[in-house]
Amino acid sequence: MAQYKILVVDDNADIREVLQILLVSEGYQVVLAQSGEEALERMDDAVDLVILDIMMPGMSGIRVCEKIRQTSNVPILFLTAKSQDGDISLGLRVGADDYLVKPFSHAELTARVQSLLRRYRIYQGKQDPEDDWLTQGPFRINRQFNEVEKYGKPVDLTELEYRVLLLLASHPGRIFSAQNLYESIWNEPYLYTSNGTVMVHIRKLRVKLEDDPQNPKHIVTVWGKGYRFV
Repeated sequence: MAQYKILVVDDNADIREVLQILLVSEGYQVVLAQSGEEALERMDDAVDLVILDIMMPGMSGIRVCEKIRQTSNVPILFLTAKSQDGDISLGLRVGADDYLVKPFSHAELTARVQSLLRRYRIYQGKQDPEDDWLTQGPFRINRQFNEVEKYGKPVDLTELEYRVLLLLASHPGRIFSAQNLYESIWNEPYLYTSNGTVMVHIRKLRVKLEDDPQNPKHIVTVWGKGYRFV
């Protein structure tokens, strides 16, 4: 599956950084723009999706959307505050595909992005069911939906277990600390007690996926550092 390139447009540097961290953790390539004018320049980078703040100084998100729609059918996801219902309606009328209300969760962002990219691939006639599957050893993991197979047989995982597995399996050999995993999956600041939460989910994954959970061969512990998928 090709790596999708997402353009993030927001005048708030903190929001740009958060979005970049979350999207990169899901395997996307991210291009950043801090203004409408810069966003239009970045469209030359052949992006696959645009995440666009609806309210920005200078050129607004509405105007950027109108400009993009003159030359491209790329999916556009608006970021908006709850108080901007009128702007949401206008944004959808001028060509946005969906919107996300701030503050939003990691899971909600991921779901919206995956849905828009999937619809766009179908629209372009590029949808191949196998493109959605990541194969690692005996496992097949659907990147779009919570579907996991081991030797061709379905494995029932919770949403959080699935997301932990997908993150690890998407980067085989890479060591993820408990803090890396917690902040990427739970989208919350890491606390001392958060380590226990990560350990519980790793243990449950091993029970469901490993032939011998006490001696894991795929989701392994790197003592003093974290976990990795092999």
